[in-house]
Amino acid sequence: MKPPRLLAGVLTVGVWTLLSRVLGFVRDVLIAGFLGPGPLMDAFVAAFRLPNLFRRFFAEGAFNAAFVPMFSKRLEAEENADGFASLAMSGLALVLLALTGLAMVFMPALVWATAEGFSGDARFDLTVEFGRVVFPYILFISLAALLSGVLNATGRFTAAAAAPVMLNVMLCTAMGYAVMTGGQVVQALVWTIPFAGVVQLALVWVAAHRAGRNIRLVRPRWTPEMRQLVRIAVPAALAGGVMQINLLVGQQVASNFENAVSWLYAADRLYQLPLGVVGIAVGIVLLPDLSRRLRARDDLGAREALSRAGEISLALTIPAAVALVVIPIPLITVLFERGAFGTDDTAATALAVAIYGLGLPAFVLQKVLQPLYFAREDTRRPFHYAVVAMVVNVVIAIGLAPFIGWIAAAIATTVAGWAMVWLLLRGTRPFGDVARFDARFRRRLWRITLAALLMGAVLWAGVLLIGPFLGLSGWRWLALLVLILLGALTYGLFGRLFGAFDKRALRSAFRRG
Repeated sequence: MKPPRLLAGVLTVGVWTLLSRVLGFVRDVLIAGFLGPGPLMDAFVAAFRLPNLFRRFFAEGAFNAAFVPMFSKRLEAEENADGFASLAMSGLALVLLALTGLAMVFMPALVWATAEGFSGDARFDLTVEFGRVVFPYILFISLAALLSGVLNATGRFTAAAAAPVMLNVMLCTAMGYAVMTGGQVVQALVWTIPFAGVVQLALVWVAAHRAGRNIRLVRPRWTPEMRQLVRIAVPAALAGGVMQINLLVGQQVASNFENAVSWLYAADRLYQLPLGVVGIAVGIVLLPDLSRRLRARDDLGAREALSRAGEISLALTIPAAVALVVIPIPLITVLFERGAFGTDDTAATALAVAIYGLGLPAFVLQKVLQPLYFAREDTRRPFHYAVVAMVVNVVIAIGLAPFIGWIAAAIATTVAGWAMVWLLLRGTRPFGDVARFDARFRRRLWRITLAALLMGAVLWAGVLLIGPFLGLSGWRWLALLVLILLGALTYGLFGRLFGAFDKRALRSAFRRG
């Protein structure tokens, strides 16, 4: 995959991810307005996090880290890739059915393990009730993720990237219907989630068949291929589990402070927008590309793909990180402050957003660096690094919480993110030059950073000028839009002035996209 084609793939995934995240913002704005920080929202957030917790084990973060390189190599060599995918999907479905059954039975224990601070109040029983409804989502979304990996490996990114949009469309529609008919918004939310999983699975299954991939459920068998897949997937699953433990530690800390779970959730949704649009998109496109290049012993092409992926990621991420640090209050005020979400909630959430912003480049770089290991079917070292990052997260979150309160969870997440990046970079040394960013990347990094910092200064001045309009209900959306356009324009101008962007590559990528 040549750099313009790599960028085109990133743009395709990024555009659909952006649409999904924008709709996710609409969803979260509605949730914050209808439910507000409190028992209902805390219980919904904790319950919805349960299937998403296990999703990182069995879907994008773990299983696919092992599955996609193996499938890509079989596809390149024409070694019955569809048969391999069918066996993998059937085995995964069997495991997920068993997991879902166990979760239904032991849901109270699962809630206690993930939100112990809820014990003894109404949030605990609500979370157990909601958790039993939403947990089957893990089955459908994990199978959809496997089929998405198949599509991505064949260079077809649109359907896989579009599938997550359905969840947010259906949740927003369900909430609107509940309000119009006088129903309970929270019940509409939890009951829609598993049905949205079915729709997502159906969408990518149809797309895979249209792409000529004959993948179906078969009788699970323990073959040498499946043994190799499990051998590679288990460390990746453990690494994904470590990352989820970091989230759970944050939730455990926050669950002991009133409304803190809701504040961290709102902050998480804001920084996840650039992370999803850039980091996850780059990782999705880069992993199968690196796998094919390494099989073909194209080290020069692999280094070029890695360097351009890193360049694209940081060119889009660093300005987003600066914006989250400089203007978190205007962002939260306009996006969330309404209904039950008040000014105190805005101030608390904005603090978490600024701290997450400092870690955003690290979270994205992890998505760029991990494919270097996964493409080599090496999932053990990322697991070891994740364990170290987990220890850093736990020590900071739990150690600082008695002194600075719930915000310790956000600080711990950011510090652990940078620790993980340092370990991943250090671990690539034995790979040689193929795993090192090239001279062009290093030249452009400081230019990107300087352009983003100057953009931050312009944004800060812009807030001083139009700040009063951000508090007016009829003007604040327009004021925020002006602020965002001002930031984008100034970053683009400074970037072009300093030579931070490749205009020809961008133009070619947009044509391909």
